[in-house]
Amino acid sequence: MKNKKVVNVLLGVLALMLVVGMAYQFTPNVGSLFGGNRQTGTPALTVNGQTITVEELEAIRQSNPVLASAETGVLADDFKTFIVSQAVRQQLYKQAAADIDVSRADVNKQVDQVREANNLTDNGAWTDALQGVGLTDAAYRAQVRDQLAVQRKVEELQKTAAPATDAEARLYYDLNPQAFRTEARVVGRQIVVADEAKAKALLAQARGGADFAQLASANSTEFKDRGGALGPVENGSPRPVAQVALPAEVGAAAFALTSGGITDVVQSGGKFYIVKVERFLAPATKPFEDAKADAVTAVNEQKKNAVVERWASDLERDVKIEAVDPNWKTENPAVAQVAGQNIPYADVVAQVVNNQQFAGLLGQVPADQAGQLVNGILKPQVVEGLIQGFGAQKIAQDRKLALAGTRQEVAAALAAYGARDVRVTDTDLQAYYTENRAQFETPGSATLTEVSFADRAKAQAFAQGWSGQGSLVTAAARGGGTVSERGQVTAGAETLGEELSAAIFTAQNLRAVGDTSLTGVVQVGERFVVAAVSDLQRATVKPLAEVRDQIREQVLAQKRQEAGQAYLAAQIATLKPVNNLQKVLAAQEKRVAAQTPKTPATQTPATPAAGSEGTGTTPAQGSGTGTRSAGGTPATETPATGSGTSESGSTNSSNSGTTER
Repeated sequence: MKNKKVVNVLLGVLALMLVVGMAYQFTPNVGSLFGGNRQTGTPALTVNGQTITVEELEAIRQSNPVLASAETGVLADDFKTFIVSQAVRQQLYKQAAADIDVSRADVNKQVDQVREANNLTDNGAWTDALQGVGLTDAAYRAQVRDQLAVQRKVEELQKTAAPATDAEARLYYDLNPQAFRTEARVVGRQIVVADEAKAKALLAQARGGADFAQLASANSTEFKDRGGALGPVENGSPRPVAQVALPAEVGAAAFALTSGGITDVVQSGGKFYIVKVERFLAPATKPFEDAKADAVTAVNEQKKNAVVERWASDLERDVKIEAVDPNWKTENPAVAQVAGQNIPYADVVAQVVNNQQFAGLLGQVPADQAGQLVNGILKPQVVEGLIQGFGAQKIAQDRKLALAGTRQEVAAALAAYGARDVRVTDTDLQAYYTENRAQFETPGSATLTEVSFADRAKAQAFAQGWSGQGSLVTAAARGGGTVSERGQVTAGAETLGEELSAAIFTAQNLRAVGDTSLTGVVQVGERFVVAAVSDLQRATVKPLAEVRDQIREQVLAQKRQEAGQAYLAAQIATLKPVNNLQKVLAAQEKRVAAQTPKTPATQTPATPAAGSEGTGTTPAQGSGTGTRSAGGTPATETPATGSGTSESGSTNSSNSGTTER
């Protein structure tokens, strides 16, 4: 069992290849898929004449818990679409890479690395592990060979991408300023000692006006030779350093001093630090000349991605699929049209299946309810996103914008272009600060001892009569109360309760008693409580001036996102896209209902005479999609994936209809 899990993991990792920023999975248990035309198993589909078996499709289903979570209904229909689309893609990539040479030595090297990484160098253990997932060594090596071939094919294609132009690099820089920002840095000095008392004494001297560099040279255990300078001294001044140059607690304290100053004593790693911030350098965008090389690299990667995306789309557009097994026949209509392109339903399903929130939803609600939620919320959002992706390149071309990349990369860049002039005003900052005041509040805290009474009068007598003399526990017991030590509590904590929290942190009538204070009587449930409070710290709120720079980036990012999405939506609307999602979903629901065996109405059937044949009507087995085999469950539909697929490109044949895509 252990070996089976190990090999599932290692094959899954080996089978994962990044193409255009998406993970195209070459499913581990499909060795026969990569073994040429010698198929073993039950034929389900042919892809350009090459067979995919039922066993291979079921292996894809079993490799993902999401795909195995529904056996009937619209989700099961969707999952069949996904499974078939993945298998078709795998076969297409394998066929397209048939001209790539992969040597036996290359395959052996890859296999040896996998075996060593998983402690399977023993031949017996390796064979057992492979058998546990239905593979032989030869089949696995064939699979590795084809995966390496596809990888090299992709690398060859990427080399054909045109290099980034200056215009493309400059526009990328302009639209992604956050990618070229320097870190916040400080110019400063530190004193590090091993004794807290000494650190506090040195802090007092520094704040009293003593020369900090001289104090560091005389006392610090670190950087004393340069007066405690955090960075090397050049031309008489320390070089700036980033926060990562300091221990976490020390860095947090130092970088909070955006106006300069001296930190308190900060303990970290058994040492005590004092940092003087002489100058705070806020993050800033690098000049284009300094950032150009990085911008060119980023655009080159986008252009490589775009080449591979076009290659994959072309393969899917021209594919010929034959549904041999009617149980694996699927529908893949155009869910939308934009800029002369059809968006296949399988692309929608793929994004749903790979959505993390969808996976979580399946674990919380029944499959049929999850399907309704997905159809009503997630799929409409996915379709709108796909429409934007498919239409963005047309918009960029029409406006002569030097944008590069895949559909989704161009859509994101187009949104950034629409938000390029967004600025943050003082009014924006004030509004955000007011609406999110709780973000900047340090809640009150205190050390709490509760004295609880069953009778209000006794609680009142204690609250008014105890003078702080003697033991609180003794005084409470004498008055009929029970004492509970709560330790440190925080304002607003659920365990504290609203009434008691308000009495401690909001009320102004606490009565001082010795080194503690008493609240009035607070009813908590059926008990009456008097709280003894010490070490009380009232809530504090950072002023706007202190957090202005912190929230500016948040507000700017939010405004840019809103403006960018509005611009992108407006531009796509000029293309007059057609959204067929509701029609597609209605047709799917009708089709799935027709395929579901009907449950006979509850009634008392006529009892046939002994030995006679029954005369009752037998429910139809299926409806136009072929008879299901016993126990057969619809996996995922056979999607015609790719930008050129239309409703006419779905695999609608029963047993032998060939579809060109």
